[in-house]
Amino acid sequence: MKKLLLALALATGSFTATGQDLSHGANNFYKSDRLTMEKVSFDNQYRMKIVGNLFLPKDRKPGVKYPAIIVGHPMGAVKEQSSDLYAQKLAEQGFATLAIDQSFWGESEGQPRNAVAPDIYAEAFSAAVDYLGTRAFVDRERIGVLGICGSGSFVISAAKIDPRMKAIATVSMYDMGAANRDGLNHSQTVDQRKAIIAASARQRWVEAAGGETKYTSGTVHRLDANTPPVQREFYDFYRTPRGGFTPKGSSPELTTHPTSTSNVKFMNFYPFNDIETISPRPMLFIAGDQAHSKEFSEEAYKLAGQPKELYWVKGAGHVDLYDRTDLIPFDKLTAFFKKSLVAN
Repeated sequence: MKKLLLALALATGSFTATGQDLSHGANNFYKSDRLTMEKVSFDNQYRMKIVGNLFLPKDRKPGVKYPAIIVGHPMGAVKEQSSDLYAQKLAEQGFATLAIDQSFWGESEGQPRNAVAPDIYAEAFSAAVDYLGTRAFVDRERIGVLGICGSGSFVISAAKIDPRMKAIATVSMYDMGAANRDGLNHSQTVDQRKAIIAASARQRWVEAAGGETKYTSGTVHRLDANTPPVQREFYDFYRTPRGGFTPKGSSPELTTHPTSTSNVKFMNFYPFNDIETISPRPMLFIAGDQAHSKEFSEEAYKLAGQPKELYWVKGAGHVDLYDRTDLIPFDKLTAFFKKSLVAN
């Protein structure tokens, strides 16, 4: 499939001079002329400021309370990468939408930068519900959440303990706990996991003594003959102008890279435990049928209670659903949220 997409891109001229693949309508920096956008901020329960982009239809009617959707970005990214696109496309359908920067990332507060804190990540979505639910133009009984990539596991974690989230959708979901414990397709052994944990513990001694902060995982910064396909997929989004964006107060070198001493906290993150307790609130899992991450959506769907749906996007990989507007099933998402938040 990747070879086919490459051939199509070359044939249609969808590769730019800088090399990124803009086929299938890749449009991460989409700007709608039908909406207003306002940068907003609010505190989580720990008095940490969260920053988001609020999108509203220009033709919204005064005094009307709108259903709302909170959108979370891929792990290690920022709201301007994928989540703004989704938020705008859904706002065009009559929702109030809020794309947030996760705590420790982008414009949201949290020190040290790029820290991993799964509980605080989940709290960001509940804090966003607090914010939207106290706006005069939002119906607080009709608030949904959408998580892209790693945020898919964070919205599930949040929804389990926050019934104010009335509908939960994920796109190209990563279970950040399982991915770090077991690797993709359970390719990581327990001994390899222990070695990662031991290295993180040694690095804590370095930083406790005032040494330099170390970062881990994330997207490679250069390609060579040995770069694996999954890393090439992420590189095309994060390391080219297709999706590359430098967050305020950060740098391209640190985008997608968590601190190594905090990243092991994902080893204790089990978002799918008790996922069935979200029922009877509806859940929708969307993934590409060619995605390297499809195992996570399959597992969540298997464990979730009813009502639930697993929707496959034919021919799509994982990162394809970040910004390829010809592949992303916006109609499916719109129908799901209208049925869950408007019709009921």
